[in-house]
Amino acid sequence: MTNQQITIATTIAAPIERVWEACTTPGDITQWNFASDDWCCPSAEADLKVGSGYKARMEAKDGSFGFDFEAVYEEVEPYKAIAFAMSDGRKARTTFEAAGNGTKVKTIFDAETQNSIDLQRDGWQAILDNFGRYVESSAGHEQVQGGR
Repeated sequence: MTNQQITIATTIAAPIERVWEACTTPGDITQWNFASDDWCCPSAEADLKVGSGYKARMEAKDGSFGFDFEAVYEEVEPYKAIAFAMSDGRKARTTFEAAGNGTKVKTIFDAETQNSIDLQRDGWQAILDNFGRYVESSAGHEQVQGGR
């Protein structure tokens, strides 16, 4: 089965080390991993090793709906790329590239068949944009741990 792929991208005004940290640290993930203000991510787990898992709980703040997003890492190249297979078999790969004083983040993912391509692109892009806003607002307030 070959799925159509969707690409989303943004450039974040923060060093690649901070962008990587915010993308891979559960405490950070819970702060940005939702598409709109009426959703939240109350928990996240990330064991950054090939063959290990990622899990994020995503919920509507009013309690009307929620789900667990689960995946297994297939590639972990610090400060460069993360790829994973989702529980339904679809794949996604995110790359990180220094871009002047910021970081370009690009994700290519397999589309699913229940929702339109536009809806999927818009939803994933909204999460990526939220991620960018979170990193930019926190970049000057936190020290990068184990930076390169």
